Amino acid sequence: MTRWVALLRGVNVNGITIRNADLATLFRELGYADVRTVLASGNVVFTAPGEASEVQAAVEQGLRDRFGYDAWIVLVPHERLAAIVEGFPFGSAPDRHDYAVFGSDDTALDELIADLDTDDAVEQVQRGDGVVYWSCPKGSSTDTAFAKRAAAARFKRTTTTRNVNTLRKLL
Repeated sequence: MTRWVALLRGVNVNGITIRNADLATLFRELGYADVRTVLASGNVVFTAPGEASEVQAAVEQGLRDRFGYDAWIVLVPHERLAAIVEGFPFGSAPDRHDYAVFGSDDTALDELIADLDTDDAVEQVQRGDGVVYWSCPKGSSTDTAFAKRAAAARFKRTTTTRNVNTLRKLL
């Protein structure tokens, strides 16, 4: 049995609304234990047997069947999430938002930062193990160079972003 964190892409935005209670029920019906949802942005902590690829496929299919949307998730071992949070490379400040961008594979993350031209006085971006770390001023999470790149349609199916404060709640 492995403790997992499922990060759902695009939940409770753009017309895809899933209540946490319904999400938790689905995971329990899939046979998973110790199910806990965090916030209303598609974060589920749970325990499941099997390999990552099997669990991911089952969750994605369950979401498609139950909620009728083209679901995909990033599945992270719970213990790895702790290392990701601890590895955040930038100093936190009250006037900044700190994020980790997760990808379905390393290629997606590499493409996300390839040839990226950012202003270090505004935002910091650094590749990590299985993530891209990003820090930007509050109120700027949609208009910085990195924000615009991450919002591009080509990354819609391959990346999902979480605030580091949210990730701490998943631990």
